[in-house]
Amino acid sequence: MTEHTPGLPATLAWRTDGDVGVLELARPEKHNALDNETVLGLERFFTSVPDGVRAVVLAAQGRNFCAGLDLTTMDHSGVFEGVLHSRMWHRVMSTIIDAPVPVFSVLKGAVIGGGLELASATHVRVAERSTFYALPEGQHGLFVGGGASVRVPRLIGAARMTDMMLTGRRYDAVEGERVGLSQYVVDNGTGLDRALELAHRAAANSPVTNYAILQVLPRTAEVAPHDAYLIESLVAGIASGSDEAKGRMRSFLDKEKAGRP
Repeated sequence: MTEHTPGLPATLAWRTDGDVGVLELARPEKHNALDNETVLGLERFFTSVPDGVRAVVLAAQGRNFCAGLDLTTMDHSGVFEGVLHSRMWHRVMSTIIDAPVPVFSVLKGAVIGGGLELASATHVRVAERSTFYALPEGQHGLFVGGGASVRVPRLIGAARMTDMMLTGRRYDAVEGERVGLSQYVVDNGTGLDRALELAHRAAANSPVTNYAILQVLPRTAEVAPHDAYLIESLVAGIASGSDEAKGRMRSFLDKEKAGRP
């Protein structure tokens, strides 16, 4: 059932499925283009994920995940305002990347411009076969401003992103999965079910382990290997020393001794 969460705009719909939350972009008549109200609503939600939620699925109503920034809401008053608007998007996307729980997205139809920036901020992406990806800013005299120049090259490489922006190249769902824009491709209409399945699987993990996966892996990938090994050792010690980890290991070893799967 849909629940009304205080502080969320009407352009975002929220419900729970056990310990997994489903947050939907709810502007299907606008192809879920992102206006400031919606973007700031995402920030409010991911800054304070509801208690009891151990994973989130970000989905969308209608045929398209997100057609990008709602250009009708842009402040065209000056260069500095454009810088501030971009920095606001960076701040909001960081709340998704740094969310305390895993965030799975369900992609379909248009995932273009700001929609790809939003999708790339989620941790696991499930794409239906209708999905197509594009960065049309280059053809509109614009440049990406929501973090794509940082996150998308880390998914697909700078050369592929350069091609997308220079030529308007689009990737379909299968090509997108092959180059790294998503981790899964599923039939149309099945994306939410698949994402919920994956989210429930992740929600069953230790919260300590999930937090370490989300917060440590991106950082060890960026620092020098010598430093990354130390970070890994420290986090491994913290995780294995938690009461939950010890309980899970005891349960596993008891099953092994009893010969159970």
